[in-house]
Amino acid sequence: MTDLVTLAELGGPLAAVGGAAYARHAHPAAYWSTVGLPVSVLRLMASYSSTMDACGLTVAPSRLRALAVKATTRREVRPVPPRRGMIRPTTTGLRLRLRLAPGQEPADVAASAERLRHAWGVHAVYVRDVKPGVVELRLVGFDVLRNVRMPRRIDGGLLRVPVALRQDATAFVRDYRAVPHELVLGATLSGKSMYLRNLLTGLAAQPVVLVGIDCKRGVELAPFACRLSALATDPEQAAELLPVLVKEMEDRYDLIKARQGIAPGTPDESITSDIWGLPEDERPAPIVLFIDEVAELFLIATRKEEERRDEMVTQLIRLAQLGRAAGIYLEVCGQRFGAELGKGATMLRAQLSGRVCHRVNDEASAKMALGDIAPEAVGGACAIAAELPGLAVVGDTSGGWSRIRTPYMTLADAAATCRETAHLTPAVVALVPFRPYVPPVPATVTEPVATPRPVTD
Repeated sequence: MTDLVTLAELGGPLAAVGGAAYARHAHPAAYWSTVGLPVSVLRLMASYSSTMDACGLTVAPSRLRALAVKATTRREVRPVPPRRGMIRPTTTGLRLRLRLAPGQEPADVAASAERLRHAWGVHAVYVRDVKPGVVELRLVGFDVLRNVRMPRRIDGGLLRVPVALRQDATAFVRDYRAVPHELVLGATLSGKSMYLRNLLTGLAAQPVVLVGIDCKRGVELAPFACRLSALATDPEQAAELLPVLVKEMEDRYDLIKARQGIAPGTPDESITSDIWGLPEDERPAPIVLFIDEVAELFLIATRKEEERRDEMVTQLIRLAQLGRAAGIYLEVCGQRFGAELGKGATMLRAQLSGRVCHRVNDEASAKMALGDIAPEAVGGACAIAAELPGLAVVGDTSGGWSRIRTPYMTLADAAATCRETAHLTPAVVALVPFRPYVPPVPATVTEPVATPRPVTD
């Protein structure tokens, strides 16, 4: 009996510790909700003042405060840390706001993010400027990019697609109204196709015209043919499709100009410079052009192909420069996109303000994607391991960058989503000749209820 009691006294705590260690590795979200969250909250509240002092985020108190402390407590006056707001727990970490003391700036807190991470025992700490004098600390309890789970509440809308998860546990939303054109680079098996798959299925549920150019004989975009309004599977077909898109863009500009040429007494809100200012009944549906393996459009072998290449590049540059106002957006994907592809490659890349870089084979490819908008992100792109497909670095023209990872989606699920939303495909007369052929779904054969018997005389 004594041995059983001793075993229970020792085995209980050991089993609890072992279970917690297993949950932390196999189920980090559950471990954070049960163990990590309360421990981190207690640690933060107990060591907040001392941690801020050690990180150099405290300032000398005001004279009035110093005199009040000496008059009431007669103790030593200590430096004052930023005022801490309410701690708000989340499923992935903590959030709290700090009101900075006079003389401090958000960069001071951001520079100490790594120290705060170690002091409070969390996976990462991110700093966001909320308003003058106030910053928000987002503490992430575990590596959210290891097993991607998108947030439940995401602000969507037309041409806004939550396509990936950021490293700070927020959703990366691809907003075509804010960033019209985007370049997606990545080596083979880096997750570039998964990013394109999530983006295309997100747009499939919206009244958007989807056009594809897939020079790999359509192996990437053909499964979504029932939702595509046009599909080109080789450079010859692309050379026929691009002039039609340019003509569609010119027709939309004529529509906008006709709206601008109205009577002088028309209200200002009726004057527009893009399709979004047109009345809803006159507004054409937006068009998103997906180009997979863009390098195939630049490669040539004969003089005749060179002329065709120059025409296609010119048309792509026109779409990139003028397509936003006409509601035409580009999503260009490839493994490498540099000046060695030929004339016009650099000029086209400069028009693609959005950049997503998956794992690449060399540093030069990372510089092609991020070097001209966020040079500090090049090192992060080169550090992506092959064991983490879907992990990428996204940069913007402001110089900011972050890591993202696309959730896994099977090709069958993506194709099924496109079949279910095929009725949402807007009708564009000019693209009808390029509509891909979709084979009919074979009817299921059911066995007869009764076994037939031969008729005898």
